[in-house]
Amino acid sequence: MKSSLTLVGTLWAFLSLVTAVASSTSYFLPYWLFGSQLGKPVSFSTFRRCNYPVRGEGHSLIMVEECGRYASFSAIPSLAWQMCTVVTGAGCALLLLVALAAVLGCCMEELISRMMGRCMGAAQFVGGLLISSGCALYPLGWNSPEIMQTCGNVSNQFQLGTCRLGWAYYCAGGGAAAAMLICTWLSCFAGRNPKPVMLVESIMRNTNSYTMELDHCLKP
Repeated sequence: MKSSLTLVGTLWAFLSLVTAVASSTSYFLPYWLFGSQLGKPVSFSTFRRCNYPVRGEGHSLIMVEECGRYASFSAIPSLAWQMCTVVTGAGCALLLLVALAAVLGCCMEELISRMMGRCMGAAQFVGGLLISSGCALYPLGWNSPEIMQTCGNVSNQFQLGTCRLGWAYYCAGGGAAAAMLICTWLSCFAGRNPKPVMLVESIMRNTNSYTMELDHCLKP
């Protein structure tokens, strides 16, 4: 099976897939922030939450121990988290598209040239930058009432109170950093330069095709 990637390009394709999967999985898992409420552990991502309070009999609060996403986009606790959801999701989608194309480049000849690889690396840089921006926006939502209830009513922007950051937050940021720094650099050497013989053959095919069409037009 012929590949359009160099040996470095194969490594780039593998790392692209790893970083894309790591960032995207972390984006969907509600383990960015850990706290507690009513004696039960609570965790959040940007648009999902595990364990939440509801009104029980006698108007008392009870904790429902299950994970789910917010009912609507507007139900996300803060504007910062809404922006984080959009920005991080766009970055993950971009990394996944590049990773898919890179993996296909391992199996298909002439799919990724040297210039195409560099363009894909630029796209990875943008995707990683979007995810990093989402991670930077995330602490701006820690002053929302819902988060403060979980973090001992002492949390604020960039102040966690009694909460702590979860592993999914670090995994998303680490995947973004790897995509921006490592994958972008490797992409510069990922694609193969087109062979001169192949270029000549392509030019000859185009010339012969044009000549045949011209002869056909000139015939009475």
